[in-house]
Amino acid sequence: MTPFSSLTLPNGRPLRFGALLATALLATACGTASDELSNDSSDRPAQPTPSASAEPVKEPYTVAIGGDVMFEGMLRQRLDADPATAMGPVAEVFQEADVSVVNLETAVTDGGTPAPAKQFVFRAPATAFTALKEAGIDVATVANNHGMDYGTEGLLDTLENAEAADFPIIGAGRDIAEAYEPEFFEVKGNTLAIIGATDVLDDHLIPEWTAGEGKPGLASTKGEMITHAIDAVEKASAEADAVIVFLHWGLEGDHCPLPHAPDLAKQLIDAGATAVVGGHAHVVSPGGYMGSSYVHYGLGNFVFYNFNGPTAETGVLRLTLQGGEILEDEWLPGRIEGGVPILFEDEQAIAEGVARFEGYREQCSGINLTAEPGEPAV
Repeated sequence: MTPFSSLTLPNGRPLRFGALLATALLATACGTASDELSNDSSDRPAQPTPSASAEPVKEPYTVAIGGDVMFEGMLRQRLDADPATAMGPVAEVFQEADVSVVNLETAVTDGGTPAPAKQFVFRAPATAFTALKEAGIDVATVANNHGMDYGTEGLLDTLENAEAADFPIIGAGRDIAEAYEPEFFEVKGNTLAIIGATDVLDDHLIPEWTAGEGKPGLASTKGEMITHAIDAVEKASAEADAVIVFLHWGLEGDHCPLPHAPDLAKQLIDAGATAVVGGHAHVVSPGGYMGSSYVHYGLGNFVFYNFNGPTAETGVLRLTLQGGEILEDEWLPGRIEGGVPILFEDEQAIAEGVARFEGYREQCSGINLTAEPGEPAV
């Protein structure tokens, strides 16, 4: 705005020259007297004019979310050959997004002791974090049923390796406070918080694997631990414009969520979650809106050695947010080939993949999801 002055009185009448001259002479006299009384204040530096600081403009930004990532079998060979390319061509989608997150379903350690009475235990070397960083991943949750496959020692190694790589992980910590601590991002004038927690733990491992006061472990939503997850979301929502909760939830091999999942999602949304997403079933599950928040019950395998039939179906969930609002949701479908996700480029394949994904919402009953925000659930 260009400043200007007007020689008019407050009532709109013009200020005559004589009055203007008299006013100027009076101002000069007053200024001189004031200078004398203040011992020549003209040499003092001018005081800055206070101005109100403007709120930062919140522009739209994108978050890319992938499912389960691990580095066993053929993927370990890819990792050892070149960590920078271990995630495959899907890295381009993550690099283009403003924030990217996946579920890292493995301990990152060379030590530790395998968890007792557990059929599958996963671990990876510290170069796993190099692979994630090079692929454009900004944060990973390790709150899952493999995060402590090599015990407390393996978890502490995971935390230390992440710190050495300057790569943030969520959902685990040296105590309960660290386990539930969000990762915050400042992006295009917005503040985003991402929290990780698991709803899946083997019963005989729950006491050892759950974080506590002064006790390393995972963030959990099981049993009484849900109160800590809700508290974490409430605190994060007070500091951030948007909060994403990445849960490990579902039933292996089942596209539909467990019966308690919709209520769990609603509790987190009521606490302030903008989106609740996750995985564990190794197959893709429904996604949609619960009110104005987005819920995805299962992102499926992503970088994974097991990819036959339904377990090879995969994709990237891309959300566009602004402030606390989700402006757009996109499912970028693909299939796992050679352990890494290959997103479809052919228009017909994309359309069929999106239709198959949207069909899960119709296939599963009682999930309380809609295609658009604010629609009544069927």
